[in-house]
Amino acid sequence: MTIQLFDTTLRDGTQAEGVSFSADDKLRIAARLDDFGVDYIEGGWPGSNPKDMEFFERASKELKLKQAKIVAFGSTCRVKTKPANDPQIQLLIEANTPVVSIFGKSWEMQVTEVLRTTLDENLRMIRESVAYVKSQGREVVYDAEHFFDGYKANPEYALSTLKAAVIGGADAVVLCDTNGGCLPWEIAEAIETVRNELGIGVSADDGKGSPRSASVTLGIHAHNDSGTGVANTLAAVRAGANHVQGTINGYGERCGNADLVSVIADLQLKMGYKITSNEGLGQLADLSHFVSELANLSPDSHQPFVGHSAFAHKGGTHVNAVVKNVMSYQHVDPAAVGNLTRVLVSELSGKDNIAVKREEFGLHGLSKEQERAVLRQIKDLENAGFAFESAEASVELLLRRTDKDYQPPFELLDYTARVAHREERGLSSEATVKVRVCNEIFHEVSEGNGPVNALDLALRKAIRRVYPTLDSISLKDYKVRILDSQRATGARVRVLIDSTDGVRSWGTVGASSNIIEASWRALSDSFEYFLLTDKETEYNGIQENSEPLEMIQTAVGAA
Repeated sequence: MTIQLFDTTLRDGTQAEGVSFSADDKLRIAARLDDFGVDYIEGGWPGSNPKDMEFFERASKELKLKQAKIVAFGSTCRVKTKPANDPQIQLLIEANTPVVSIFGKSWEMQVTEVLRTTLDENLRMIRESVAYVKSQGREVVYDAEHFFDGYKANPEYALSTLKAAVIGGADAVVLCDTNGGCLPWEIAEAIETVRNELGIGVSADDGKGSPRSASVTLGIHAHNDSGTGVANTLAAVRAGANHVQGTINGYGERCGNADLVSVIADLQLKMGYKITSNEGLGQLADLSHFVSELANLSPDSHQPFVGHSAFAHKGGTHVNAVVKNVMSYQHVDPAAVGNLTRVLVSELSGKDNIAVKREEFGLHGLSKEQERAVLRQIKDLENAGFAFESAEASVELLLRRTDKDYQPPFELLDYTARVAHREERGLSSEATVKVRVCNEIFHEVSEGNGPVNALDLALRKAIRRVYPTLDSISLKDYKVRILDSQRATGARVRVLIDSTDGVRSWGTVGASSNIIEASWRALSDSFEYFLLTDKETEYNGIQENSEPLEMIQTAVGAA
């Protein structure tokens, strides 16, 4: 059985709270979905807003699709209105897409209380709307909205709505768990009944007006309100549905839609369906992150298969097993979906966590005793409020500092930070930093936008004359977390700093009951890590020569 992938990110996904795509975003996502191997891309609802209209106008001109078909989405015609006279139906035709998706009501409560019409009129609306759009040369996907709720309330009527769509000429009939309230076994039972009652995939048109069936595709459209969107989709496929709808990352209204990322990985890696090439599947993590970036949402680090933490191992016992056999705590090879195995360091770590990180950092000269010393130090620091799993640069520094010959690129002698209120200027912040670079002392002062920013600027000023590449560092993020809020203003805080040089990114951590001290620890670690690992810095020469007088003298002379 061949699976059809029908992506609704550009419509359903935009209904998620906090998600908004520009027309340019939608075009870029559509191109990326086509590259991945998606069969259908639902672009939006023509006439519902100017952005969707722009997308459809530009899609036919700007998108050079390899296999995907762009789909326009809309409803059946209005009550007591012929499709040819319905402006909304005409907009679907004018969108000029090869495929049109039409939704109609399957639940008699929706018919009588929302549409406020008769059950027979609803069947007429479904049948004639599908037939009219089909007569305009379009492939028609019929979305049976609220099908499973309707099936529970009145199975006979719910099935009659599907038959109306099939008689109208629908190429695919998609059963929608619109409220997201069903469980997998309920989905499977309904799918089996639909296949038997409509003969989809079983018998052909008998030429006597009964529904065509062998040529009709059966689909599933699941929402995630019960946390079973992916499970319901897989259950539907197992029961015979081969048209799968969903959104990238599960974006959608309320609790979202079935996450097409997990669905794709499960179908190919667990159920044996060929969704895309192995190389294509290896782009799944990139696709997920690409869409989240355009949605202006942080990727879910715990998202199955593609999340940053999906194959991250933290417990010492687990890491010990992973070191011996990487699949001992992994259900698939992370590389298959473009992800990787990670080992975290925390108070839960064992000796193997440290050994793995030491190898990862390329620090081959450390002894087992040095590794154990670092492990003890990490456990003590985490007890004091540090958190190293998101601050691997600080872990590397702890390992480096165990070497008796280690020489830091700079040494803190003293610093101050103060905030003052001046009548003429309001609040102002000033910091003073005194550091030693080898045998030379640098003492600088700076004002900043707050005391931490002032420290940042003062430290840069103090050491950049020796290390000019420091100018390439910028802080991406600065997070402060209160650790024991019951102590009010005396609480301990943890500071996490994410830094970048434009190519690499790294995290450092500090913790203290003094927010300035915690910030200084994370900030100075960030600078030290950069100077140790930057390929353009001359610090490697300092490590080999404990008295780089010529460089220091040059820097002092330039000052």
